[in-house]
Amino acid sequence: MGVKSKAAAAIVVLLLFLGSLWLQGGPDYHWDSCLKVYDQVNKLHQLSNSSEADRADDGRPLEECPGQIFQVSLLLSHLLASQASTSDVLLQPYLSSWDELVKFMEALGPMVGLISKEIESKTTIFRQLALMAEEGPEAELSPDKYPVGSVSTKTGTENKLEISQHATAYHSIRSMIWFEMNRGLVDFNQQTDSGCRTLLRLHRALLWLKLFLQKLAETPVAGRLRSPSELCREAYQSTLAYHHTWFVHKAAELAFIAMPKRSFFYRLVCVQNQEELGAVLTRVVHAIGKIYERTQGALEENGMLDLP
Repeated sequence: MGVKSKAAAAIVVLLLFLGSLWLQGGPDYHWDSCLKVYDQVNKLHQLSNSSEADRADDGRPLEECPGQIFQVSLLLSHLLASQASTSDVLLQPYLSSWDELVKFMEALGPMVGLISKEIESKTTIFRQLALMAEEGPEAELSPDKYPVGSVSTKTGTENKLEISQHATAYHSIRSMIWFEMNRGLVDFNQQTDSGCRTLLRLHRALLWLKLFLQKLAETPVAGRLRSPSELCREAYQSTLAYHHTWFVHKAAELAFIAMPKRSFFYRLVCVQNQEELGAVLTRVVHAIGKIYERTQGALEENGMLDLP
């Protein structure tokens, strides 16, 4: 079977296995009222990209890439804006980061684009939960409900947090965990559409994309540059494959065959060669890494790394 035949077969197979890859999400909602100040802050990031973590070695900010729906400069801005205090992640810019990553995956063609639809369903669950929480009086975390400096967890330990006195329930990852744990919304024995379980699925997918981008950014000292399809398959095998069945493994391997060539990624982020691609992607991978570490810490502290 040739490459084209395998790719065609993969389309059919993927339609069957996507329900196993990421479980179904909810209807589409918009999260306009949560963290309104983010829009103003993010505009400043887009204009200057001036933070130390957002600059390459030559000090130049990332620029908009004309003609592309996916904008790596926007992705980086959202990732940087997600970093709250030293151990938390703001949910609205986090979801905006995923919106841009979905555009990235859709740009890679219909095969990977199918997977992106499942990720969109997960971000939709977050936005729906946030909207529902904001409509209820229990959504506001007043000082007596969520005292600054502590949070109850599954194990009964306390963790230092830096939040405003009137943060909403889905203001950040840690406020969401506190809210759902104390409202009894997290089930450790069966599948639910809680924000915590949804976060875990996105968290695993983020590690896959982080590793793929990291591998794509690497320039070998000697030898050929490996194909993106090979790198994506390798990243998958090191991450998401551990959570999927044999059938899903095989379907995913077929899907990655349709991955575009490396030159496509040069055009996608408006660079000329591998050295420039590596410089851009390294900055993105660094920012993703910080978000991943903070999320991993919050989930691990509350025993949520294996939610069903």
